[in-house]
Amino acid sequence: MKALVTGGAGFIGSHTVDRLLEEGYEVRVLDNLDPKVHPKGIPGYLAEEAEFIRGDVRNKEDLRRALKGVDIVVHQAAYQDYLPDYSTFFHTNVVSTALIYEVIREDGLDVEKVLVASSQAVYGEGQYRCEEHGLVQPPVRPQEQLERGDWEVRCPLCGRYMEPLLLREEYANPSSPYGTSKYSQELAAIRLGRLLGIPTVALRYSITQGPRQSLYNQYSGICRIFTLRLLNGRPPLIYEDGRQTRDYVHVDDVVEANILVLRSEDANYEVFNVGSGRPTTVLEYAELLARKLGREVEPLIPGEYRLGDARHSVSDVSKLSSLGWSPKKGLEDIFEDFIGWVEGLGDLGTYFEEADRRMREMRVIGKVSARS
Repeated sequence: MKALVTGGAGFIGSHTVDRLLEEGYEVRVLDNLDPKVHPKGIPGYLAEEAEFIRGDVRNKEDLRRALKGVDIVVHQAAYQDYLPDYSTFFHTNVVSTALIYEVIREDGLDVEKVLVASSQAVYGEGQYRCEEHGLVQPPVRPQEQLERGDWEVRCPLCGRYMEPLLLREEYANPSSPYGTSKYSQELAAIRLGRLLGIPTVALRYSITQGPRQSLYNQYSGICRIFTLRLLNGRPPLIYEDGRQTRDYVHVDDVVEANILVLRSEDANYEVFNVGSGRPTTVLEYAELLARKLGREVEPLIPGEYRLGDARHSVSDVSKLSSLGWSPKKGLEDIFEDFIGWVEGLGDLGTYFEEADRRMREMRVIGKVSARS
């Protein structure tokens, strides 16, 4: 059996490559080595046993070369950023997915299964319960509310604060260009898969953490940013009040989910959440990480916010659990594995400062002007 992993030089992709090789697959990687993620070229952690093609998933001929002779496709390549490169989200995340099926049909390829990597971002602000109006799917919190330091989500009908609910697969309400592109990707993949009779599955990853997260990619996550700040003697910078909740999952658990749905016929043409299913506040996360690093540092909470961030985002993973999957690793494992990897890289520099600077230039970050 031969597998193609697009974006296979990346974070989740490279771990998936390793696991597929362990399972006895021949593995081919297609990756464009975007300099924003891989400024030094092919990363040293990429398995030598994998065939490597440098190419772009937006290029039909690159895909044609990569798809030839493969049995399964794991489509991990994606564009994600906080910056307003709207067309790039759709060209990379949606058009590339359509091109995969287009090439399969045109070339008469015998692909047995396609796995598409989606995201928790498809849920937008999430689902809530209002005492007055019941189940509500609110829009993103308006900027004027955030400027008051009024962080919790209010009912758009009556203005009351609402109770956040776990995110379930039957719901999607993306609010960002990235989330919209990932939901569009899911729809395209599963519909084209049905049309062509190619079993297809989409996985909505929660915030995935662990070794190999790019130190250069501005979108690559809280563990990277907080760890680099702490190792450079800086306090973690927390947006809002730190009481927003998130769902953190170890990359090893995500890879096991990938392998499971590739094997399972019950996963065909379905969408699954992949996460811990447990809420952790950002403040708790920062304090636990500082303790793990032995740093006596109070987090910095300056009353800033990022436009478009969800207040609470925790996935219900019961659907995937019904296939026999469960997360095996927690925050302690995430911290231990990531810190061990980062400390082995030598000079860490101040990568986080460039990300912060770019977001401020693009006015993605705002600040409370008057607290209510």
